[in-house]
Amino acid sequence: MATRTNRTYGADRRGTAQTRPSNAYNAYIYGNAAPRLDPDVRRRLEQPVRRPLSNMARKNREKAKHMSLGYVMFLMAALGMVGMILINYIKLQADITTLAEQVSASEAELNNLRIANEEEYSRINSSIDFEQIKRIAIGELGMIYPEEGQIILYDNEGYDYVRKVTQE
Repeated sequence: MATRTNRTYGADRRGTAQTRPSNAYNAYIYGNAAPRLDPDVRRRLEQPVRRPLSNMARKNREKAKHMSLGYVMFLMAALGMVGMILINYIKLQADITTLAEQVSASEAELNNLRIANEEEYSRINSSIDFEQIKRIAIGELGMIYPEEGQIILYDNEGYDYVRKVTQE
C-alpha cells in the first residue's frame, strides 16, 4: 500500500509553502523545481539511440570510404581549374588596382595642367593694354567704328555655322 506524504506545491501571498497530501498514484508534482533524476535514468537519456544498420547502409558506407582512381583524377583536375581561376581573379584585381592608381595620377596631372593654364590665361589677360590696341587700330591701321546702316542682326536657328550672302 502506498503511503501518503505531504508535498509542497507553491506559496501563498505571505510566502509560506502550501502542502497537499499525495499518494503513489498521483504522478503530478506541484512546485517550480524539477525532481532529481536517478543516475541510471540520466545515463540512459544522455546516451544516443543506436539503431542497427541495414545491409544497404553498411555497403554504402564501405563504398564511401574507398575512392576510385578516376574520381581522384577528376577531383585533382577540378582543384587545378579552381586554382587557375583564383590566380586569374587575383591578377585581374591587381590590374584593376594598378589602373585605378594610373587614373588618379592622370586626374591629378590634369588638375595641375588646368590650374597652370588658368594662371597663364590670367597673366596674358592682365598684360594686354586695350587702349594701346585701340590707338594702333584707329591711328595706324585706319579702322573706324561702324555706322548705323552697317550693323545687321540675325537669328541663329540652331545651326553651327553662318553663311554670308553677297548682294549682286
